[in-house]
Amino acid sequence: MIGRLTGSPLEEADGGLVLDVNGVGYELQAPMGTLGRAPRDADGRVTLRVHTHVREDALTLYGFANEMERLTFRTLIAISSIGPKTALGILSALPASDLARAVAAKDLKRLTDVPGVGKKTAERLVLELRDKLPVLGTAEAPAPAKATSAGTPRETLVSALVHMGYRAVEAERAVGQLEGKLDGGSLTELVREALVLLAK
Repeated sequence: MIGRLTGSPLEEADGGLVLDVNGVGYELQAPMGTLGRAPRDADGRVTLRVHTHVREDALTLYGFANEMERLTFRTLIAISSIGPKTALGILSALPASDLARAVAAKDLKRLTDVPGVGKKTAERLVLELRDKLPVLGTAEAPAPAKATSAGTPRETLVSALVHMGYRAVEAERAVGQLEGKLDGGSLTELVREALVLLAK
């Protein structure tokens, strides 16, 4: 399975792109604006997180600018009525953090504004995702990661990463490397830094 690719973008159109990785062109399906959000190195190469989707008649690669987007995509396609095409459409119209906020607010209008998402699908999204995207909904909030009823800043960050799909041991290891930043950093920044460490 391919989990990550780093290369030079050759073309981008209609929800797809081609990434040149050491002379091999990989075709990927991706949400709109993925290349603009993806990290680039000094040579202009981008790094994309990849979800490999295997069917009997096809093997399709889906590319994402960061781990949060890939996890959101995987959460979406786990819903029975949502396929990869619909999930890409949702993420093209609503970035991961916006989707989480819409779900948390039960904003059916915003969800039904997405092409291909009707009222029933929007209601299903709210029902299925309300307990699965808690971190994404707060990831943009500037509040500091202070101790709460959920525990210390360390416990809060570990819990956030576990909710995003990481194993507890992986989350603990990443958070351990951020020990000196836990008391003063915002949850947003701490989550981002932990995701970078987990991706290595």
